[in-house]
Amino acid sequence: MTYRARPDPDPTDPDPAALPRQRLMNLLHASGVTDARVLAAMARVDRGAFVRGVFAPRAYEDMPLPISCGQTISQPSVVGLMTQALNPQPRDKVLEVGTGSGYQAAILSLLCRRVYTVDRHRALVDAARAVLSDLGLANITAFAADGSFGWPDQAPFDRILVTAAAEDAPGPLLAQLKIGGIMVVPVGQSDKVQTLIKVTRLASGYDYEDLRPVRFVPLVEGLESE
Repeated sequence: MTYRARPDPDPTDPDPAALPRQRLMNLLHASGVTDARVLAAMARVDRGAFVRGVFAPRAYEDMPLPISCGQTISQPSVVGLMTQALNPQPRDKVLEVGTGSGYQAAILSLLCRRVYTVDRHRALVDAARAVLSDLGLANITAFAADGSFGWPDQAPFDRILVTAAAEDAPGPLLAQLKIGGIMVVPVGQSDKVQTLIKVTRLASGYDYEDLRPVRFVPLVEGLESE
């Protein structure tokens, strides 16, 4: 039998494992995510680390996917557009309401100084902490609590991102926003299409801007009973 030497790998050939992630990045840009910092952060965070079980093969598709506790990991293009609208800066302290899988918090952690993330589901917080720790993201603090009241002990915040739909921008969260700070939140009834809005706190009052229609799980008050 004659053996042939295997040719050296062509350094110009793409890594097959990287192709799904690259396709996702192309989809993000096509969806309107154009901020270079946001795209760079999303390229660094592997969404596959946050998706488990039968849905793992779909981690790099631009679609929401179920996670435990009846929640979802948001569609990547929506994550990108919300992050872009939030415009987090390197010295910012950011509050995220709705930890979920931890994917959004991971992206925010690469764009700001500190992320505080809260969720009413202890199981989700514990799972997110484990993944974020494995990824070496040390500037995130996750806590199980009623997110509708924010995190008063750490207020005020430069930015607040809400990943569940409220009937209106929650008053306690508005009060925890610094003057000049920005909150991005979906509002509207949970059984209908909601509107993603951007709220900027002014020296006197708030400025509201409608961004786009979205669909999120509802923002529920109270800590989930174990």
